[in-house]
Amino acid sequence: MAARATFIFYALFLTSIQLLLTHHVSSAARGLWKYMVPNVGISAMHMQLLHNDRVVMYDRTNFGPSNISLPNGNCRHNPNDIVSKLDCTAHSIEYDVAMNTVRPLTVQSNTWCSSGSVRPDGVLVQTGGDRDGQRKARTFSPCDNNQCDWVEIDNGLTNRRWYASNHILPDGKQIVVGGQAQFNYEFFPKTTNPNVVALPFLTETHDQGQENNLYPFVFMNTDGNLFIFCNNRAILLDYVKNTVVKTFPAIPGGDPRNYPSTGSAVLLPLKNLEADQIETEVLVCGGAPKGSYNLAFRKKTFVKALDTCARIKINDAKPQWTVENMPHARVMGDMILLPNGDVLIINGGSFGLKR
Repeated sequence: MAARATFIFYALFLTSIQLLLTHHVSSAARGLWKYMVPNVGISAMHMQLLHNDRVVMYDRTNFGPSNISLPNGNCRHNPNDIVSKLDCTAHSIEYDVAMNTVRPLTVQSNTWCSSGSVRPDGVLVQTGGDRDGQRKARTFSPCDNNQCDWVEIDNGLTNRRWYASNHILPDGKQIVVGGQAQFNYEFFPKTTNPNVVALPFLTETHDQGQENNLYPFVFMNTDGNLFIFCNNRAILLDYVKNTVVKTFPAIPGGDPRNYPSTGSAVLLPLKNLEADQIETEVLVCGGAPKGSYNLAFRKKTFVKALDTCARIKINDAKPQWTVENMPHARVMGDMILLPNGDVLIINGGSFGLKR
């Protein structure tokens, strides 16, 4: 994403597209966007809402200056940066929802296509990225006095991670799954050696020359195991014993749903919480047809994205995917759970995919 681009920040008041939990896809809902800030200064490649109603946004650091300066005349010195050896602009900001104000933050390493998750105490943990960011870990502790900023940890990761996925674990640690050429997972903070564990499922779901298994969809199941979806299928992983306890069928049609053929996914609100077996359902939407990557980047032919969603109840004895259609084809969309249990799908495109 271009760091020079003007980013227009909006607040969502009503839903745009809803997938109702009655197992029916509604038509595009009427909604209203409210214009909030004309320019936050950076492109919001990543963003995270924190518990104090502030939103942290951050972008890659090696694509030239942004449109917002670091405070107090501070600058970032990086002789290895491919564009700006000396950069006095910010590549991360904090947006205060209540005050409608923007504050520049200092991120030192490249967060391009990194990953992260929020700890139980509200601290944002962010790991990996490109070039000097690949083994970095970063933390941001929310505050109300505008004094908090990013803290960077050298070699916070054992392996280089780019396009990985993080998930919070019951003990407060994070598991970091996959990434480009990383067919394994590790933990942050690091555990006793070895901290990296091979996961053959990531190799099995890797499409040669296309990948289609980056940014895996990872959700904690009610039984303490991890649901991991890559490409067009999923497993249930006991990450403590490194054992696959369940293998799920592929989504009908077999089209890829992960980066770069990027669909998106959510764990739907849990049902039957008092029952012996809690109903746990995952919803995956959008993506790109098989072969779209090669057509796009070898022949400049941009295939229409998928217009399907698939859901599966992962605790069923014989789980099967149920497929339904969205009003529009969508790739590179975002899925967000709303307080009423609906799912908002927003952004993305109708053709092509992400490189």
